[in-house]
Amino acid sequence: MAQPLPFVLNQQNHEYVRKQKWQAAVLPFGATEPHNLHLPYGIDCFQVEAIATRACQHAWDAGAKVLQLPAVPFGVNTNYFQIPGAVALSVMPTTLLAILRDITDSLRRQGIKRLVLLNGHGGNELKPLLRQLHPDCGVFLALCDWFRMGADLVGQIMEKPGEHADETETSLGMALVPDWVKLELADNGATRKSTIEAINKGWLSITRPWHIATSNTGVGDPSKSTAAKGEQLLDALGKRLGHTLYEVATTPDSDLFPYA
Repeated sequence: MAQPLPFVLNQQNHEYVRKQKWQAAVLPFGATEPHNLHLPYGIDCFQVEAIATRACQHAWDAGAKVLQLPAVPFGVNTNYFQIPGAVALSVMPTTLLAILRDITDSLRRQGIKRLVLLNGHGGNELKPLLRQLHPDCGVFLALCDWFRMGADLVGQIMEKPGEHADETETSLGMALVPDWVKLELADNGATRKSTIEAINKGWLSITRPWHIATSNTGVGDPSKSTAAKGEQLLDALGKRLGHTLYEVATTPDSDLFPYA
C-alpha cells in the first residue's frame, strides 16, 4: 500500500497532525446519484477528490501547508426522485448550510481560517451559503466549481463535451476507476427540448425534472471517452487549482486580504 499523503487528513494519524500548522483547508463536495447507465453512483465524489488531491500535491510541493478534508458525499438531488429505480441520496440546501457552518466552526477553533470549497456536483449551489456564513463565521471562504474553472480545458481536450455522464465525466471515470465504467451500457445522452424557448436558451432557469428531461439521466454523448483524455484533464485541473491553493494559503494576512 502507498504511503499516506501528508496533506490528506483521512490518511494521517494524530501524532503527525498535531505537529502541523495548516494554512488553509480544502473541502470537496460531491454527490451520490445515477450517471446514465454506465458510470458508478459515486463518480462525482471520485473525481472531485482526485482533483483535490492533485491540487493539494501541487500546492504542498510549492511550500503551502494545505489540508484536504474528507469529501461530503451527498448533494442536492431532489430532481431525481421520480426516476424509476434511481437511488439518489439527496440533502436539502439548508442541510449543506448546516454542515458547512459546523465544519467552518471546527476549523476556526483549530486555527484554520481559510477554506476552499471544491464542488463537483452541479446541483450544489454553494455561493448563497457563503453569503449567509460570511458575516460571522470567522473563516475566509472561497468556492471553486471545478467544471466552471476547467470549462476551457474541457473544450480543448474533449471532442463532444456535454453536461452529465458525458464524454468528460466518463473519461474521468476511465482514468480513475476503469473497471467500474461500463461504456457498452450507455445511451447517447440525448435530452428533450423545452417548449419554452427561454429555457432552451438559458434565459430562464429551472430545476429540471430529470425523469422528463433525460432518458437515463445522461446529458451528453459519452461514446468518444478515453482514459487518456481523463488523465490529461485531471493533470491540468490539478495544476490550475494547485496554484490557486498556494496563493490562498500563503498570501499574508492583512486588513485587506484577499485584496492588496
